[in-house]
Amino acid sequence: MKKFLFAFLIVAVAFSAFANGGKENAAPAAASEPVVFNYNNGTEPQSLDPAEIQGVPEHNVYMSLFEGLVTYNPETLAAEPGLAKSWEVSDDGLTWTFHLRKANWSDGTPITAQTVVDSWLRFLSPETAAVYAYLPGMIIDGAADYNAGKTGPESVAIKAVDDYTFQFKLNGPAPYALGMLSHYAFAVVPLHVIEKFGSKWTRPENIVTNGPYKLVEWQPHDKIVMEKNPSYWDAASVKLDKLVFYPIEDENTALNMYKQGDLDWIETVPDAQLDSMKLDPTYHVNAAFITYYYEFNTTKAPFDNADVRKALSMSINRQELVDKVTRGGQFPAFGLTPPLANYPAVVAFKEDAAKAKELLAKAGYPNGQGFPKTTILYNTSEGHKKIAEYVQQKWKEVLNIDVTIENQEWATYLDNRQHQNFDVARAGWQGDYVDPNTFLTDLLYSTAGNNDGRYSNPEYDKLLDKAATMPDGKARMDVLRQAEEIAIGQDMAVIPFYYYTRSNWIDTNKWGGWYTNILDVHPFKNIYKK
Repeated sequence: MKKFLFAFLIVAVAFSAFANGGKENAAPAAASEPVVFNYNNGTEPQSLDPAEIQGVPEHNVYMSLFEGLVTYNPETLAAEPGLAKSWEVSDDGLTWTFHLRKANWSDGTPITAQTVVDSWLRFLSPETAAVYAYLPGMIIDGAADYNAGKTGPESVAIKAVDDYTFQFKLNGPAPYALGMLSHYAFAVVPLHVIEKFGSKWTRPENIVTNGPYKLVEWQPHDKIVMEKNPSYWDAASVKLDKLVFYPIEDENTALNMYKQGDLDWIETVPDAQLDSMKLDPTYHVNAAFITYYYEFNTTKAPFDNADVRKALSMSINRQELVDKVTRGGQFPAFGLTPPLANYPAVVAFKEDAAKAKELLAKAGYPNGQGFPKTTILYNTSEGHKKIAEYVQQKWKEVLNIDVTIENQEWATYLDNRQHQNFDVARAGWQGDYVDPNTFLTDLLYSTAGNNDGRYSNPEYDKLLDKAATMPDGKARMDVLRQAEEIAIGQDMAVIPFYYYTRSNWIDTNKWGGWYTNILDVHPFKNIYKK
């Protein structure tokens, strides 16, 4: 889905409704308590503009403020009507027609099919340079060429049939297309506000939204406050009056706030508290469609050498890592894509310290001699630090390589990854939809916007291109498995460490509408106080 932080924001909800007695001197009725939900988003969001965001912390804010054609079912993750009240697909499966409800922006401006067209074209525009522009480019006919500057916007197969009918044409079978539409790469944005305020359109005093909440306050590095949006088409179903998202990176601070009742939901706890907090009645854990991995900057030596990449990967003991360092029930990964019912996990390599030493010597660094200065980059987190320290120790112990580790705050870390200002970088990927394609194409296709390490193999790309033309089924999955064997088994494009389990602490006896699911997506619209 997005670049995975490992921690999140806080959402608080507050609303005051006072009822007065009918008689002039009647005593006022008791004020109803505002329903406030506080959530730790874990870091300051990179941006609120859907065209500029990349990660889970930003996606949480996006889901609260904006709504695209479809949204998530909070329990099953199935696509549900959002801005579109219904849709149909042509017999060949390529043309999709969406019927929009008559909805407005929070300033009362109507949202029409042309708003959807203009929003998607803004996202795809080469001038916007959206990292996720490749996502609609994967499925919408003509979108990739427009994004690459090869054609004009008229080549993109999207159109407003009338004011409330929007249509697009796929460039081939895409079994995951509907599930993708909940992603912010398909966001609908207020063009009239963007044209007026430019880059300042996301400021609280300027922004308008079409989602369940509206932005009322943003104090950078302190909190983001949202209130229920009365203009939202389904406002009657929104039960939280106010959300407050906190960018708390320190896990001890967040846990103390949770224990004191100042936070209603947290996703990480300090390592020293993990065992005791697993016994807490508000603890929830489930397997997740998320992979923790390290990426290489393949544009520079020695990480442009597959033997070096294999040596570094094969020297890590993943079972030891999850048993002694992460301790959250994670599963060692020897491929990139987490297992699905129709796609068992790929085992693309084996750990082998002796073989790792041979490969490093073959690459010209016997016993680590002459290996260049290397830094492991990670975003600020105690958990990421401990993993980096473990890797640092293993590379010294097995390969006699000395490396340094460096943490950076979220936005700087993302920027340096995107611009290849790193040697080896910590990464995590949460699937945007339930299909192997969200890992294989989104992360490692040569032109993918999230291919920060710039891995490229024409044979790999060719297999993914072939899979994109195939209907869903075993034959397509076999092609995807071939591609993954090449990227990880042959090339070791990245170092997979483990498949996530997701831990959350939220009192579901107090809060309803929150469910565990493999994407770990929890729309705040659906949360309510019992």
